[in-house]
Amino acid sequence: MRLIPLIALAVVAAAAPALQAQSGENPRDVQLRALEHQRKFLLAMADSMPERLYRDKATPAQRDFAQQIHHAASAAAFVVAQTLGGPRPGLPDTASAFNSRAGLKAFVNTAFDYLVQLQKNQSAEARTQSVKLFGQAMPAWQVWDEIHIHTVWTAGQVVANFRKNGMAPPAFTFF
Repeated sequence: MRLIPLIALAVVAAAAPALQAQSGENPRDVQLRALEHQRKFLLAMADSMPERLYRDKATPAQRDFAQQIHHAASAAAFVVAQTLGGPRPGLPDTASAFNSRAGLKAFVNTAFDYLVQLQKNQSAEARTQSVKLFGQAMPAWQVWDEIHIHTVWTAGQVVANFRKNGMAPPAFTFF
């Protein structure tokens, strides 16, 4: 039963580019807003979880809370650097990110500053070039949408960390 909302989220996220094209809005602007949404959502998660629970896991097999937020931000920067040829991101030290609110928020902000800058500077020509994302060919502009889906998916997984500790997660901003 829990799979149905996740599938619905993936379908809506995947349909976003087609919907934005119909509205006549600039796709880059939509993708920049998506990056800022991701940043805001990850920062809200970091602010809402007590630091004493940053290293807590909802299950033994998953990443702990701080590692999961870190993964959402670092994976996005890694994908852009590797797939779209961006420069190597200068991200903060993970020891600080994993153990303090200030460190985790600094990591998220640095990663998303990097992403926003690359998105803004990506030429129209570069956006149409074919790239491979984990072996799958797609236009470069689509990588930004795939990053959005991954980030929201990854951040959503930490809801279990909040529930395990009897807390509500921060509100999902689209509802």
